[in-house]
Amino acid sequence: MRDFSNHSTERPAGHDVEITGVEAAVVDGNFEWNLVKVHTDAGVTGIGEAYRGGGVPELVEYTNRFLVGENPLDVERLFRYIVQEMSGHGGTTGKVVTAASGIEIALWDVAGKILDVPVYQLLGSRYRDRVRIYCDCHAGEAYAVDEGGFTEYANAEAYTPDAYAAEAERVVDMGFDAIKFDLDMERDNEPDPYNGRLSNAALNHKVEVVAAVREAIGDEIDLAFDCHWDYTVESAARLARALEPYDLMWLEDVVPPEETAAQREVARRTKTPLATGENRFRVHELTELLDGYAVDVITPDPTTCGGLAESKRVADRAEERYVPFSPHNVCSPVGTMACVHLCAAVPNADVLEYHALEVDWWDDVLERDEPIITDGYIDVPTDPGLGIELDESVVEDHVLPGTDGFD
Repeated sequence: MRDFSNHSTERPAGHDVEITGVEAAVVDGNFEWNLVKVHTDAGVTGIGEAYRGGGVPELVEYTNRFLVGENPLDVERLFRYIVQEMSGHGGTTGKVVTAASGIEIALWDVAGKILDVPVYQLLGSRYRDRVRIYCDCHAGEAYAVDEGGFTEYANAEAYTPDAYAAEAERVVDMGFDAIKFDLDMERDNEPDPYNGRLSNAALNHKVEVVAAVREAIGDEIDLAFDCHWDYTVESAARLARALEPYDLMWLEDVVPPEETAAQREVARRTKTPLATGENRFRVHELTELLDGYAVDVITPDPTTCGGLAESKRVADRAEERYVPFSPHNVCSPVGTMACVHLCAAVPNADVLEYHALEVDWWDDVLERDEPIITDGYIDVPTDPGLGIELDESVVEDHVLPGTDGFD
């Protein structure tokens, strides 16, 4: 078995650093945000984030058994070391890779701080000074917008075209020129909740929703919809073809993620751009989507699929095939800013997801004076590492009940 533990005994001055501990905390945001810290004997602490969900913090803590004493500057070697040491836990995929992703991001933060350069520079380049953001929106309740905010329609059905259109207008007025909505709905389960087929009524309702949003915001705003892997090949293709007149930025996750050939078949049957990738791990699984052009836009989640370096490899494969790279992101500001550095370093990066519009304290997680997002963009930080610092008091105030937070 290959051994990725540290066999090097010589380091340049100032680079002989050791990891002294790895810890995780769960913040109760719109999702459970798994934040990660890597501590070193240089007095430098790196912060990262792994994708949401249970089990990840325990896996992060487990790595103390073999990461303590390792040099944090060897970011990519240590990622492979984690995967190898935990391969018996399902380490080549799944939540082990997700936990390793959060640690990897924190290691990049440590390395940047010690070497006094931003993470994007460690990743190889800086192609842009700011990253364009698309806002993930929700229209679960029907409402109109007045000067004071929202005015709910009395006795209105949820998920109406009017509700979608009103929310779209509100978010565009906030400065976003790219938005996304969920298009899967409860009515998709009629008349059968199991088979993944769309009735004519359900399909027609979706077309009405998309038409209402497009009419409300015009043709200049980029517009995407997410289906959350719900449909059969024929229903996905029918839906995608029906939406062709509305010039979508993309239609996302139209079929279950396990079968690449099914995704490729839907792509073959429609002109609507398709996007997927957030449920895949490491470059091997994501490259399958790029081979044969099963996707028009690749959307890995860096906090899931293997971290920043692994995501950059995915972007490289996509660039070779002239496919844009738009990371999935439902993170706190920590994971979001890590994705900003990644998008700065990737030539084919397009738009980055923002999925916390309803969290009014989202910006407060970081110590900064200005809003993180301005007019639909995030400026690329230029300070060393990720260029961010946690507001520890905000983290403590929102630690998931029943968990301990950071030591």
